[in-house]
Amino acid sequence: MKLFIAYRDAPERRAALSKPAGDPERYRLFGLDEFEARGATVRHNLERAVPSWARATGGSVNRLVHSSGAYGGDFASMIGSLGAINSADVVFSTVDTVGLPLVLLRQLRLVRTPLVYVAVGLPERLVQLRRLERLYRRALCDVRALVSYAESEAGWLRNWLGPDARIAFVPFGVDVGLFRPLEREPEFDVVSIGADPRRDFGLLLTVAARRPEWSLRLVASAEHGRSLGDVPSNVTIETDIPLAAIRERLAAARAVALPVRDNSYSGATTTLLQALAMAKPVVVSRTDAIATGYGLEDGLNCRLVPPGDSGALEQALVETLTGADAAAALGIRARETVERSLTWERYTNALWELLVR
Repeated sequence: MKLFIAYRDAPERRAALSKPAGDPERYRLFGLDEFEARGATVRHNLERAVPSWARATGGSVNRLVHSSGAYGGDFASMIGSLGAINSADVVFSTVDTVGLPLVLLRQLRLVRTPLVYVAVGLPERLVQLRRLERLYRRALCDVRALVSYAESEAGWLRNWLGPDARIAFVPFGVDVGLFRPLEREPEFDVVSIGADPRRDFGLLLTVAARRPEWSLRLVASAEHGRSLGDVPSNVTIETDIPLAAIRERLAAARAVALPVRDNSYSGATTTLLQALAMAKPVVVSRTDAIATGYGLEDGLNCRLVPPGDSGALEQALVETLTGADAAAALGIRARETVERSLTWERYTNALWELLVR
């Protein structure tokens, strides 16, 4: 099979593409190595620089789309890759930034290849459409599969798009060999990791200010780090560290805290699964994205707290940090949950079935 993967252009993704197969950073490529191992010939939009003509055309199209009150994206990269896209058997779009341009280009018959589209926060975009709702419904129904990592998001999309939509809920996964329990002396009481814009680091800083006896480490994007301003003296901040270092930070934590603002698609899912796989006790916001579909139960394999509730977050962390036996049991059951139904192999197998359908 000839497969084309559409990625959002980002420094960490380009860095991952430069690494050899098996490197932890390849985890950011949404199964590219696993698809090649199955015999697929894989190409992608980050193979070469976007031609200047495609950049100019993409900019013009984006301005037109935005002036119509609609959403665009990386038209330049998709237009510049049309030859490779149309010579493939199927296109795998990993995020809305490239997915929305692809579905609109299909409506113009410029993209002819079947498309498997992963939605990541698509409802938030669709509810803000001022016009062209019919166009977007038609475009999103004209895909082989519309994939969501959140059962709640998949349900919302079914309601918005109607019976013609082909929607699949695919829980995200984690490499249980790469992320496994590691013996480390604790360096921090609480570690929180994430680059998603829905992360609520401010809520955790509120708790940190009330608990000066705790040591906390926050690992965030550089943009997140700049936005936090002054932080309590018991908080250490790191930004943009590699995946291998993230694994070490999780291993050195007594507990992992993942506060997330209420939304349809983000439950700190990637870091959550990594921490669960490492048998860490995790306190995470109960957003719709992880409330169902991931087998999570408060007090059984993690602690689930309401989004935006600093008191509930603090209390769950107090109970986790002061109850060593209960925290250890929580971690053991967390690892069992991931091994049973949330592995990277299961995730990439599910995607493969959609790609070859």
